[in-house]
Amino acid sequence: MTMFAVLGVLVFLGLFMLVIVGWLIGVYNRLVTLRNRFQNAFAQIDVQLKRRYDLIPNLVEVAKGYMSHERETLEAVIQARSQAVSAEKQAAGKPGDPAAMQQLAAAEGQLGATLGRLLMVAEAYPDLKANQNMLSLQEELTSTENKVAFARQGYNDSVTRYNTACERFPAVMIAGSFGFQRAELFEVEAEKERQAPRVSF
Repeated sequence: MTMFAVLGVLVFLGLFMLVIVGWLIGVYNRLVTLRNRFQNAFAQIDVQLKRRYDLIPNLVEVAKGYMSHERETLEAVIQARSQAVSAEKQAAGKPGDPAAMQQLAAAEGQLGATLGRLLMVAEAYPDLKANQNMLSLQEELTSTENKVAFARQGYNDSVTRYNTACERFPAVMIAGSFGFQRAELFEVEAEKERQAPRVSF
């Protein structure tokens, strides 16, 4: 082999390695971008959930003045809120983690069910239904529920894009090697839990 042939082979191998390294960098950067997007999307859910969690004690406090015989219902709402806050903190620390997201979905489902029960019981108290604070809180709660649903849809769309990118060939060969794990959607399982608590005063 002549020196030019050896040099040509070395140049070819160098270029080939540059292409491979460039491709790896491109795939890695794409996966990082998609992971950051779904984590940011979860941060939007987080903001709305915290807002809702802040509204619930006020709602219970207003209701407590009128619903003294419904102590069990009020305590169930506070307990469900506490569990949801705990699950939300865990999920916020690991957005997309399957166990954390499933725990959050279950806690949110339970909170939605107990809130729905509270609002249904409140229907039997005309003075409570007419209370201006209750009306204002109900309006804020409805608005926040809509924002949570919208933010959850954005998060789920981002997670789906990220998971698809991780599972497609040839990225699937390197996603696991660089720690890109499958992310979990944020879905409430039962159909009745998918609906926002019915608020009609």
